[in-house]
Amino acid sequence: MALALSGCMSDIGAGFAPAEMVSRFRTPDASQAVKPTYAEKVTADSPIIQGLALRSSVLPSGGVADTVATAVLAANSRTAEAELRAATLRSEAASKNWLPKIGPQVSLTSLGSLAANLVVDQVLFDNGRRKGEREFAIADVEVAAVSLAQDTNKRVASALKLYTTAAEARENATLGQVTLKDMTHFEWVMQERVKGGVSDMSDLTILRQKLAEIRASYEAAVEREATSLSELNAMSITPLTDLRGVPEIPVNGFSGEPLVVIRAEAEKTRAIAKAKADRGAQLPGLSAGGTIGEGSNLGLRIKSDQLWGFGTKASLEAIALSEETSTRKVRQSVEDSNRDLRRLEKQISAKTRQANEAATLAAQAKRNLDIFQEQYDAGQRQVMDVVGVYETYARQQQSGVVLKYDVVRLRIEMAQIQGVLADGSAI
Repeated sequence: MALALSGCMSDIGAGFAPAEMVSRFRTPDASQAVKPTYAEKVTADSPIIQGLALRSSVLPSGGVADTVATAVLAANSRTAEAELRAATLRSEAASKNWLPKIGPQVSLTSLGSLAANLVVDQVLFDNGRRKGEREFAIADVEVAAVSLAQDTNKRVASALKLYTTAAEARENATLGQVTLKDMTHFEWVMQERVKGGVSDMSDLTILRQKLAEIRASYEAAVEREATSLSELNAMSITPLTDLRGVPEIPVNGFSGEPLVVIRAEAEKTRAIAKAKADRGAQLPGLSAGGTIGEGSNLGLRIKSDQLWGFGTKASLEAIALSEETSTRKVRQSVEDSNRDLRRLEKQISAKTRQANEAATLAAQAKRNLDIFQEQYDAGQRQVMDVVGVYETYARQQQSGVVLKYDVVRLRIEMAQIQGVLADGSAI
């Protein structure tokens, strides 16, 4: 009778629909759909998990960024996935906490004989404690799902940043190689002028110092490219050394709700469920059961995990504040993420403008260099005059490269915050 009464009172809380309860009475030839697994049921009933699954990656299909993301995700150990599976199993176990607990009780009597009984305990009323435990377990699955999405996006972002560093270093090395070649020619010209007594040795010394600095920058760029590619290949299933191109990240500040906000909402639900369970643990409940066997003892019992104390009221009030605390955390996460997105938007806009200005200045420096070169050929300019203008031109080119890849990094960071670096269904 206790089990039947508990089943009638707990069918809604346990998530059983009437159709599922009466399915055992159907005839064998009745058409029955395949019953979904518990994980599929939780996924279908969770708006948070459904929202994560419907997210689409902003990376263009077949592009450089998509190639990098595919390679590193194929080699992902997916630690967060194991945590999600464990949370799902815990939730499945908690979904049956309304059923009676049955276990053996073995004791040694004073005469030395062994007495074994069967202990049965069925909770009838617990002030929502077990319902809170079920809700907590489901919310824990949602938190684990958000963690998996964050972990996956973080991995893709790390790989894209490594590739971006390698691509930037490669482009800087190419510019450095050209600059090194041109400055070597200027050094030869100056050396010949010094031999002919036309120029001073101090100019040649300064030029050789500049040449050494350019060579050091070139070698540093080559080493930086090799280091980034080695680290990228270590986290990729296939080598990406021969991959070329600038990653395209077409993202804006409204591509998706930030993952930190979704996590805060899931943690809020979990905190409220935990508060329900804690509140139920503070209050007495009603259960039916006893021992079956030698000296059977069955009946109704009022029990509580702890005695009522002078601090119980304060404990209940603290538990009641859990919802307000969680709500404020959600608001704070929304504010922080909006600040980050607005900051990134402004930085992207500023860096893009600066990159365009650097390209314009580089074009102007190239025209000045051509003019100085013509004047030098006509004998109107000294070698060091041409070298100074050439340095300005090379510096503007390198500045444009740095700004261009800074924009890419900012876009990667924005996409990571919004969790749109990988398809949710694939995650």
